[in-house]
Amino acid sequence: MELNKMVLGALAAAAVIVPQTAKAGDKEDLAAIDVAYQAAVKHNDIATMEKILHQDFVQVYGDGRVETRAELIAKAKATKYEVQDEDPGTQMVHVFGDAATVTARIWVKGTRANGTAFDRRVWFTDTYVRTPQGWRYAFAQVAN
Repeated sequence: MELNKMVLGALAAAAVIVPQTAKAGDKEDLAAIDVAYQAAVKHNDIATMEKILHQDFVQVYGDGRVETRAELIAKAKATKYEVQDEDPGTQMVHVFGDAATVTARIWVKGTRANGTAFDRRVWFTDTYVRTPQGWRYAFAQVAN
């Protein structure tokens, strides 16, 4: 959880220290990137996931588990998804200069590498940062 607080604190500080306005089309771009990322996960499209994920990506789960970019990609390679779709009307995008959050409820259903099935709906908050290469997915928090 300390890492979670550190990352969120740093993003909040950056937004305050360097106030910038959102550029035209940022919200739409971010919404599309987030949906594209979910589709990449669903179809085990590792190349697209790697393109969207920031090199320092971290994911934190509601139970406190932390997952790195490398761990997430390894898990994605071994997981088969039947469903990975946002619940319609739940996506919210907020842009704070060069940082942004995308929040939505998502339905995930599939089979893990060990053969166990999963079928659940979770809320997520994804944090994106603007880089010279475009928006990159830097941080995620998933809550049941």
